[in-house]
Amino acid sequence: MSDSLDQIVIAGAGMAGLYAAEALRERGFEGRLTLVGEEPHRPYSRPPLSKEVLTGIGMGDPDDAPGTLAGHRALRLREDEEIDRLDLDFRPGTRAVALDPTARELRTEGPDGAEALRYDGLIVATGARARRPDTSLPGVHVLRTLDDAEAVRSALTSSGRLVVVGGGFVGAEVAASARSVGMEVTLVEAAPTPMTRVLDPRIGEILVRAHLDNGVDVRLGASVVGYEGADHVERVRLSDGSTVEASAVVVGIGVHLNTEWLRGSGVDLAADGSVLCDEYSATSVPGVYAVGDLADWPHPRYGGRIRLEHWTNAGEQGEAAARNLLAGAGRTPFTPVPYFWSDQYKSKIQLLGQGAPADEVAFVHGSPEDRKFVAFLGRGGMLVGVLGLRSTPRTMRYRSLLEKPTTWAEALEAAGFSPVS
Repeated sequence: MSDSLDQIVIAGAGMAGLYAAEALRERGFEGRLTLVGEEPHRPYSRPPLSKEVLTGIGMGDPDDAPGTLAGHRALRLREDEEIDRLDLDFRPGTRAVALDPTARELRTEGPDGAEALRYDGLIVATGARARRPDTSLPGVHVLRTLDDAEAVRSALTSSGRLVVVGGGFVGAEVAASARSVGMEVTLVEAAPTPMTRVLDPRIGEILVRAHLDNGVDVRLGASVVGYEGADHVERVRLSDGSTVEASAVVVGIGVHLNTEWLRGSGVDLAADGSVLCDEYSATSVPGVYAVGDLADWPHPRYGGRIRLEHWTNAGEQGEAAARNLLAGAGRTPFTPVPYFWSDQYKSKIQLLGQGAPADEVAFVHGSPEDRKFVAFLGRGGMLVGVLGLRSTPRTMRYRSLLEKPTTWAEALEAAGFSPVS
């Protein structure tokens, strides 16, 4: 470990930031470790926001104060005692606003005003925020934070009608959660199939059927052109000329990366605002690393650069960047097998590697008709992804095929699958 690292600052108190802090301590860093978080809470897990928090599963004591992690056991990444043992200088409710790499200072704004935090090493983990629709009409929500989830939960009533805008994984999970509490749900997606950015359309079509079977009104190929109502949303107007009645709306149309504060700092950013890193998660500024949703780095097995908005990647990259920050010349490239999962209608969807684009899809176990299968996804003659629906053990069995370059033929042979000629 470098002797020059006495003060390390982590900007961002989500999962990536917490895992980075833990890895630093586990690797022997004993200096001052500052964790800056914009939300007032300790680090928490975001996947339950669209599931357990909305349905009430995993809730804490009903008398616990709303808006606190104490009321949501499912969100806890660590117990308070475990976080306390990290000996963090934790700054909740504090926002990163600028970076001065010459002075090695992170400029922040928090409850006590503006402050410059000196660092020897900096890990950027400020993540992303939900992209908001162009309306201020009450009853139209996004879902990214605990406060967002509690607002949505209060709007879910068995007599209500929910419109979910956006057929990505968050939108799909919100639709499933709302159906489980008895709401009428309409899911609106502008693309012909949902989740086209991450899933091949042949897989997306199968997932649409699960929503239809559970009573969701699915509108594909239509975008929202307006939200209507007097003092609260009452309906949503679509591009095909139709309208959908709504007592509440949840919009899941992507994110904005929280990297504006890095502009002009010398940290190289891509056109979408992501932070350009090397294979070690290091940025263009010495001593500054980037992790999680905002990190864009080269991956040797996927033919270029990738950026992942996955829970698993946030933790793995946080740990890897922390190790590399301390390692000096002994750094290790970050080349994970991407992994993502989603729970909908009591079924688990798992994706290893990449789900799109794909020019080959083979259902090597089970069948789409039974909604229980393992599918291989190929591109350019190589296996690039494995997707499972209700098939956890079999899906995870094939992780090793994605840890090294595996041809499409080799993958099919490993699964004992013979294509029908």
